[in-house]
Amino acid sequence: MLSSFEGEWVKTDEEGYLVDPDRWDEQVAHELSRSEELRLEREHWEVIRFMRRYYEDHQVAADARFVVRFMADDLGYGRKARNELFRLFPYGYVKQACKIAGMKRPRAWSTG
Repeated sequence: MLSSFEGEWVKTDEEGYLVDPDRWDEQVAHELSRSEELRLEREHWEVIRFMRRYYEDHQVAADARFVVRFMADDLGYGRKARNELFRLFPYGYVKQACKIAGMKRPRAWSTG
């Protein structure tokens, strides 16, 4: 499936995940968030940028537990981090956060 983002075609799978995570940029994230009916705020971007850094370092999407740990420690959510992750991405980490951050659709996943 091809999706047009600012006149550039980006290949997505049948569920709307990027086929090539390296084609991601912030404009793609905005378009993907619109398809999820989600308005990206500062907190969303902090999580998304962490996920992108993790991907660049490891060439794999971060498991939700790493994102929760980042939110708890670096963003100061402490024990509320897991709930805050699902407040930010109410349809789930894989369904929304991974998709908007430009990750491929994981086959099997721990939600952390």
